[in-house]
Amino acid sequence: MDEQIEHEVVAAISAIPGWDHEKVIRRPLTGGLMNSNWLLTYEGVTYFLKVFGKGSENFVDRRLSNEAAVKANALGISPRVELFDPEANIELFEFLDGYRPSTAADFMRKDFLEAVVDLFQKFNSCERLPVTKDVFAMTDEHIEQGHELGAIRPADFDWLLYQYGRARSAFMASGLDIVPCHNDCMAGNFMVTMSGDAIRDMKLIDFEFASNNERAYEIGALLGETFTDEATTVEMIERYYGEIRQELIARVWVARAVSDMKWGSWAVQQRKLSSWDFDYQKYGIWKYARARTLFNDPRWNDWLRQI
Repeated sequence: MDEQIEHEVVAAISAIPGWDHEKVIRRPLTGGLMNSNWLLTYEGVTYFLKVFGKGSENFVDRRLSNEAAVKANALGISPRVELFDPEANIELFEFLDGYRPSTAADFMRKDFLEAVVDLFQKFNSCERLPVTKDVFAMTDEHIEQGHELGAIRPADFDWLLYQYGRARSAFMASGLDIVPCHNDCMAGNFMVTMSGDAIRDMKLIDFEFASNNERAYEIGALLGETFTDEATTVEMIERYYGEIRQELIARVWVARAVSDMKWGSWAVQQRKLSSWDFDYQKYGIWKYARARTLFNDPRWNDWLRQI
C-alpha cells in the first residue's frame, strides 16, 4: 500500500472518538473517483469510512452533503451517518450488510429503474436543503474552471456551448422546479439487496453533489446515465411525475442533454486536478458526444419550445 495512503487512513481512524486504531481491521474499497473508501471492523461491527480526497473540497460542500445524507436516512432510504468530521476529512457510515452496488447491467432491468425513480421521488419530496445550486450554475462553474485550467475540449465546443445556452434560457424562461436533488446517478450509488432475482430493498448513498436543483435534471440525468430507450423513458417520466405531458417529456430530454454537458465539463477539468487512476478526459469527451447527439436530434428545437 502507498505510504501516504497508509498514513492518511491511520490518521482518519485515529480521529474516530473512543476507538483504538490498533484494534481496527481495515480493507480498502475500489470505485471512488475523488475519495479513499474503506471497510472498517471494530469490536465486531463493520462500518464504511470515506476519507476525503485532496482537492475534493473544490467540488464538494461537505456540510451540505452531510445534511442531505442525514435527511435521506430519516426517510429510510439511506444508511445512518455514524460520524461526520470535516476537520479530520472523514465520514463514517453504517455498513449496509447484505447490500451490493448496482451495476450498469442491472439497469437493463426495468425494476431497477423503477426502484431508483421511487428513491428519487422520495428524496426530491423532502424538506429543502440549505443550499440551492441548480445544474446550470454547476455547469457554468465547471466550464469556467476548465477555462482557468486550460482543459482540452472538443473542436466544436463553441457550438456545444451555444446549444447549452439555449437550453439554459428555455428553462429559465419557464421557471425552475426546485427540489432537493441527489445529483449523482452513477450505478454504484444505488445499493441493493436481492431475494433471488427480485429486489428486496434499495438504498441511496453518496450525497456529495446534493443541492436544491431542477427536478427534471434528477430524472433526466438518470435516464441518460442508464441509456434508457424512448419507450421506457416515457414510462419512467410518468412513474415519477404521476402523469405524462409533452412539456414534462421535453424538460426531461433537455435536462438529459444538459447533464451530459455538466459531467463532460466536470471531467475534462478534473483531469487537470485529480491524481486518481481514471481516464477523466475520455469520460468527458464521451459525455460531450452524448450531448452533441441530443443537440442534433431533429426534435431539439421543439423540445426547447415545449419546456
